[in-house]
Amino acid sequence: MESIKNILAITGKPGLYKLVSRGNNMLIVESLVDGKRMPTYARDKIVALSDVSMFTDGDDVTLSEVLTSAGKKEGLKPVAMDAKKADNKELQAWFDQVLPNWDRDRVYPSDIRKLIQWYNILVNAGITDFRIEDEAAEEEKA
Repeated sequence: MESIKNILAITGKPGLYKLVSRGNNMLIVESLVDGKRMPTYARDKIVALSDVSMFTDGDDVTLSEVLTSAGKKEGLKPVAMDAKKADNKELQAWFDQVLPNWDRDRVYPSDIRKLIQWYNILVNAGITDFRIEDEAAEEEKA
């Protein structure tokens, strides 16, 4: 089962990408939306989803944990709410159920929209194990 360890977000490019290969000063990535492959270079700002976290009133929570919580809430199905058309109150009410102690001063409605968009892309691509591979391996050993 695929985890989110090799899933990337690239600034300026819509959607999410899976790391396919590494080359000289570039990465080959594949879109999770349409399956097209393309090179990305050092000038592109690339972020692995495993490195993303959300602000809370306490310690920050990894995106892996937030996606897992969203998966439990939604039954591992895409979010029914249209995040682009939803107003801020609807987004915040949804996020209250996913991460009750989120920091309302530092998490913006645009962040929640992006989270819903990423969650839907992952679920539609068949990726529903949101744990990072290291976490999954530890759990299997236990």
